[in-house]
Amino acid sequence: MPSTRPDLPPFPPTNGDAPWPELLPGWVWLCGAGPGDPGLLTLHALNALGQADVIVHDALVSSEILALARPDATRIHAGKRGGKPSPRQEDITRRLAALAREGRRVLRLKGGDPFVFGRGGEEGMALARAGIPFRIIPGISAGIGGLAYAGIPVTHRTINQSVTFLTGHDQSGTTPTRIDWAAVARASEVLVIYMGLKHLGRIARQLMAAGRPADEPVAIVTDATLPTQRVIETTLGTAERDAAAASLTPPAIICVGAAVPLRALLAWHGAAALASR
Repeated sequence: MPSTRPDLPPFPPTNGDAPWPELLPGWVWLCGAGPGDPGLLTLHALNALGQADVIVHDALVSSEILALARPDATRIHAGKRGGKPSPRQEDITRRLAALAREGRRVLRLKGGDPFVFGRGGEEGMALARAGIPFRIIPGISAGIGGLAYAGIPVTHRTINQSVTFLTGHDQSGTTPTRIDWAAVARASEVLVIYMGLKHLGRIARQLMAAGRPADEPVAIVTDATLPTQRVIETTLGTAERDAAAASLTPPAIICVGAAVPLRALLAWHGAAALASR
């Protein structure tokens, strides 16, 4: 897909310096689109968008990212959003296989990274069992990239030597029962919780019952990396109330721990937006 700006070189490069892979007919590429900002796409993702005949994309993949695809590419919405009518995972994987068997070049485009709470493993295993060749293209996960846009480093050597990434709901949409919340509370100085806004109160209570202090800093980031990004700083004891008062809605990333106050110096996103006006 050639660049549209005259000051940029064509992409993919034509000088042979980089071995850009070809998306062949009958293949499926499982690709991460990053946390939202189109600039956080990888070059492999951009290369895939320029080749795919059909793009099966999640709800969190923006129109700006889809606009980078071939103009004649077919776009199929396969988003799964909690509490809303969504395609069944089994139907999505069957459709990917069917499209590949038709000889299409299939791009399965997922928000964040396909292997980080993205069901990419499920889809890859289903394709493998069906005999469909596939490729994995990692993406920037919202739990890292989204927090970076909020000015929160997930690791900082004077604060934490560990970080735990966990999901705030299970396959049924409830708080995960297989998570040992007491062990999680003891194990990591910094916790990063995906898809936890709906059950934030219950999660906070379980963490406090396991010994995390009620005044421990918490940040809730919605629409991470986008111009509409919001960041609410609160505490474990008041997180549920403050999120409700701010009328926060998913998608959201929640960070618990002493890394949160660092954004007092590192919150760059809003300032950068103002400077670019």
